Amino acid sequence: MAGKKILMICGDYCEDYEVMVPFQALLAVGHTVHAVCPDKKAGDAIKTAIHDFEGAQTYSEKPGHNFVLNASFAEVSPEQYDALVVPGGRGPEYLRTYPAVVAAVRHFFDTDKPVAAICHGAQLLAGAGVLKDRTCSAYPACRAEVELAGGHYADIAVDKAHTDGKLVSAPAWPAHPDWIAQFLHVLGTRITH
Repeated sequence: MAGKKILMICGDYCEDYEVMVPFQALLAVGHTVHAVCPDKKAGDAIKTAIHDFEGAQTYSEKPGHNFVLNASFAEVSPEQYDALVVPGGRGPEYLRTYPAVVAAVRHFFDTDKPVAAICHGAQLLAGAGVLKDRTCSAYPACRAEVELAGGHYADIAVDKAHTDGKLVSAPAWPAHPDWIAQFLHVLGTRITH
């Protein structure tokens, strides 16, 4: 089976693990992944942040790795891709202010293509108006945005994921094994041992 072509829309201060891990995992199983960010081109780097759960009321934030983009947002067309990945972190809160990003997200939902969103990625989905009557998990602080966008919040363990049709979502990076496995299933990816 030929690999799928996947678009990953990133922004500065996306969660380090939520960019790096799915990018590398999807490449490792034979998919093509183009990581893009508005106003940046292939070869540019975005800053990432490491969010951790250390007993405070919310997550802590530390500088992450610089992540080098391998495609230019201005040169990609959502129609060329089989699926979309939306990492979490602080990136989605400003990505939803870009009309071209919102249009790209809507394309994947309008054409019923697989979408994987994690953590604060739900902010971009809510901003794109694609959550009405869908069940979506997210970082718990994003519950209000999911519900105000007409969605149903999947209140699940931090290490679990939820699939609603072709939308695979999860609360945060501890869910990577389940989130990526469910996304690979939706993509039709088969791994044999």
